[in-house]
Amino acid sequence: MEIKAVKFRADGFYAQPFVFGGEEGAENFDPTVRYRGSLQNYLIDTGDDVILVDTGLPAGTPEEVPDETSLLYTGKDISTYMDAFAALGYKPEQVTKILLTHKHGDHSGELRSFPNAKIYMSEEETSADELQGIENIVPVSFTDGAYYNFPESQKIAEGIYLIKAKGHTNGNSLVIAEEGGLFYMFEADITYVDEALYENKLSVVFDDLPAARETFDRVREFVRNHPTVYMGTHTPQGYENLEAKRVMDLDNPVPTVFAEVDFSKAEASGKYVCSICGYVYDPAEHDGARFEDLPEDWTCPRCKQSKEKFNKA
Repeated sequence: MEIKAVKFRADGFYAQPFVFGGEEGAENFDPTVRYRGSLQNYLIDTGDDVILVDTGLPAGTPEEVPDETSLLYTGKDISTYMDAFAALGYKPEQVTKILLTHKHGDHSGELRSFPNAKIYMSEEETSADELQGIENIVPVSFTDGAYYNFPESQKIAEGIYLIKAKGHTNGNSLVIAEEGGLFYMFEADITYVDEALYENKLSVVFDDLPAARETFDRVREFVRNHPTVYMGTHTPQGYENLEAKRVMDLDNPVPTVFAEVDFSKAEASGKYVCSICGYVYDPAEHDGARFEDLPEDWTCPRCKQSKEKFNKA
């Protein structure tokens, strides 16, 4: 089995109130403390299957233009997701399975580019707007029973499991692949940075807070009891852990490398991008209404997050 990262954005950041403030309140954390951010998904080549864990942002998603008040920034484009995928030496028609952790556009953006793949995802999210018109979805109801301390799982291939991990979204899942005595955990937005797992802090983004805490506790329990390579979507720690085959030790955190942030102003387009789900607010599609003039209680039409989760594009 080979596991590879599909890297498509780098040099982003996540501010401490965003990644730590889900339960105690964002106001209790320091917005000037910024952890490194990126965007990558993953590929598993078993020899029999080429399996993707999520499929990046859709081509054409504009880069964000963060400022000193931004709570998060997904980073600068390295390439499109599809170019990053091709750079690993594969063609779209070779992909046989896609394991979709959840519906948001930075995870589901290029599903339509893999027509031969079966898309496995929680049955709770198959009706999401982002997924309409996609015919190769296999709804998963997690009928294979418990996987260690996780109560509900589905075996996808030998040594590869899709696991119910509700909280961030109501249909959120994680993936575990067993190889060489290690457990490779592919997680998407259960944490945004590894520091949150070390510090036992939930992010501010969830559909169901009690479920998010339950999932989080199960992840921490699993990591304590199994040699786990922890691979996130939104931090370079994800692929650094993979490349080093680094087992997470909750009692001995890897030293934090803080983000180096350049707030030099790129020219803004008037559009704004939701850093949670990738929704693009374009005034031209809303009778010319500027984003700045929207009511303060306005929320993202797709993921229902607040205006502060948007950056200029």
